[in-house]
This record gives sequence, structure tokens and C-alpha cells, in this order.
Amino acid sequence: MSIRLGYQMPYFGYAGSARELFPKVIAQAQEAEAAGFDAVLFMDHFYQVYGQPDDWMLEAYTVLAGLATVTERIQLATLMTCNTYRNPALLAKIVTTLDVISGGRAALGIGAGWFELEHRGYGFDYGSFTERFQRLDEALQIISPMLRGQRPTFQGTWYRAENAINEPQVRDDLPILLGGGGEKKTFGLAARYADHLNILCHTSDLPQKLATLRQRCEEAGRDPQTLETSYRAVVVIDENGDRARKLAQEFMQRDVVVAISADSVFAGAPDDVAEQIQRRILDHGVDGIIVNMVANGHEPGILELAGKALSPLVHH
Repeated sequence: MSIRLGYQMPYFGYAGSARELFPKVIAQAQEAEAAGFDAVLFMDHFYQVYGQPDDWMLEAYTVLAGLATVTERIQLATLMTCNTYRNPALLAKIVTTLDVISGGRAALGIGAGWFELEHRGYGFDYGSFTERFQRLDEALQIISPMLRGQRPTFQGTWYRAENAINEPQVRDDLPILLGGGGEKKTFGLAARYADHLNILCHTSDLPQKLATLRQRCEEAGRDPQTLETSYRAVVVIDENGDRARKLAQEFMQRDVVVAISADSVFAGAPDDVAEQIQRRILDHGVDGIIVNMVANGHEPGILELAGKALSPLVHH
């Protein structure tokens, strides 16, 4: 099951009240499914990063389990699970349970984690950059076997597991997604463990990143063709291209935790956006795109427009 066109839903500040919020989330997931998207993905944060930290944020796996019961085809994942927030064996159990609930539609997106304020607020150890990657490497040595029906025993610096049982499972090939742009650590882990890599970088750097990724696969004794790639793009689409560009401009000027690079924003009428994504991303050899439509994706009909424009580019 590949993810060529994903919809990331990172922001929840558009509902009038907390009671009105989840119906709007459901509506987006169902519209994305009807529009031909392969997956709906959520950030694994407790604080909002596309606004101020105290703007609304939902816990990802609870949301995904809820959506599993109101969708039929679309895959369900995080982009990405923060490894430091859950014990690895428990995370394997959580994502496998999501797979059971959804009838085999879960994927595990996982990364090393980065948001220090959130770690501090919730009492999680943050550690150094190097430590977070050491932890991710150890975690994957527990999680990967557990998703493949094995019962790993592992004793590491950060984690341990003893004959870890993970039943029931609906399949033994639940996909693992990694994300990032680090050519040494992230790409190395992706070559060893991942089915899909979501590459974060400037679009002009994609040829270099893909060349390095091929090298990492070869070092790991892996056929690069077996590792699917995608790029995450911030997309603002509207029948009225000027309105889309204005919304994108307003979003870029907002005071947010995560700085958005203008290079990753694609705004305009559907045909304009499709042309930009083809030329600046897909022509470099990336397999797919995950779009974050934070400015207007919650407006009814916008995901349908996006699906019509973008699905033909990646589903041949």
C-alpha cells in the first residue's frame, strides 16, 4: 500500500467550539478519501506548531482511531510520531491496534522528535540531537520486528524489551515511514527500516538528496526502488488563484512556532499548483507528495479541488 498523495491535517483553529471540532475533522478525512487521496496524516504534537503553542491540538492516535470507523479506504498515519513520547513496544501495539480497527489501513510514521518546549511542558526527556537519534535507532529495533509478527528481546542504552508479544495482527507488512532531510542519520535509518521516506528540504536540493538516499540504500544492501519517497508541500488552492495566493501570503506572515519556508509553499488555481508541483518536485524523481493545506483545507470543496488537480500527477 503506497502513499503517493497524502493529506496532512496539522491545524485545528477553525472550529467555533471544541464540540464542533471533530465533525469538521471527519468531514475533511471523508472528503480526502472521496477525492482520491491515499492517506490522511496528523502531526504527533500536544502543542500547536502552526500557530501559538496554546492554539488547539489533538492527540494523533486517538484521532486516527476515531477516523478509522468513519472511513473505508484511506490510510491512516502520523507525520511523524515523536519517538520520545511513547515506549517503543507500546507504540508498536498502538499502531497495530489502529491497523486492526481500520482493517489494515495503518502506517507508522516515526521520527526522532524536536519540540523542546513540548517535552519540557509534558515532562519528557529531550536530550541531545545525537541521543534522540540513538533512541530512534533502538526503538526501531524493537518496533520493526513487532510489526512483522516477531517477539523481540532487546537490551539497549535507552530501551529494553523481553519476548514482546504483539497480537492480534491483520498483516505482517505494516508500512514504516520516516521523515527528514538528514543525509547521514535519517537516510541511513530509512535505508535499513523504512518503506517510505518523506524528504524535508528545499525543492532545489531534491536531486542531491535522492542521490544520497540511493547511496545509503546501496550501503545497506537494499534496492533503492523498494523505498518510496515523498515531499511535504504546503498547498493553498482555490478556483480563484489570487485568493489562494493572498491566503498563502497571510499564512506566511502569521506568528507561528514553525517557520514556513516560502520554497515549500505552492499557491494558486488548481492548474497552477499542479504545474508547480510537477516541475519543482515530481520531475526530480520523487514518487509522491503529502500536502498540508493549513490555510483553507478545512473549507468544504477545497480538498476535492486538490484531489482532482494532484491525483493524476502521482497515480499513473
